[in-house]
Amino acid sequence: MIFTIGGIKGGSGKSTIATNLAVMFSLKGKDTLLIDADDQETATDFTNIRNESLNGDAGYTAIQLTNQALRQQVLNLKSKYDVIVIDTGGRDTTSQRAALSITDVFVVPFVPRSFDMWTLEKVVNLIDEMKQANPNMKAVAVLNKTDHQGSDNSSAKEFLTDDEAISQTLEFLNTPLGNRKAFANAAAAGLGVVELQPKDTKAVGEMESLFNVISKLK
Repeated sequence: MIFTIGGIKGGSGKSTIATNLAVMFSLKGKDTLLIDADDQETATDFTNIRNESLNGDAGYTAIQLTNQALRQQVLNLKSKYDVIVIDTGGRDTTSQRAALSITDVFVVPFVPRSFDMWTLEKVVNLIDEMKQANPNMKAVAVLNKTDHQGSDNSSAKEFLTDDEAISQTLEFLNTPLGNRKAFANAAAAGLGVVELQPKDTKAVGEMESLFNVISKLK
């Protein structure tokens, strides 16, 4: 399975989700490849820190690929791995489009209280366009960095689900990730949030819920 984490706006936590998914798949015994296709190289930085923290054993393989080379290399490598996770960053780039042309699942995080929601139409247009090349691609939306209270979360959910045309293109996953320090603390240590000690049970529960849903997508 190939999972691409992307979108067209930065700051929505794409690399956090990508790296946590790679860690969790590897912890489940899956031979996992994490591809950093983002110019900011956050996933690469995370893996370097992780290797230092875990004596060189990240638990997964990590490489950098960009532009059209990404498509061909993934096609060459996919038979060697159980799971490939691609972090494409927050812009409509050649790298992201190359990933979407061969991905099984496209995961798009949105921050509910920001201008992320106003990029929705552009995201849907990108998905519709790329489905012409990859008609079997499944696209899902996830709320990330959510507040613990207030109406932003419910408003964002309505925004993502009320329009039938949008919901048919981009399936909403009701597995939000909260705006919790545990995610940042774990990343700084090169760890998945499920590995961080002391454990933040709420953050772990949220990440496990998201992982359980995403890992079962076909």
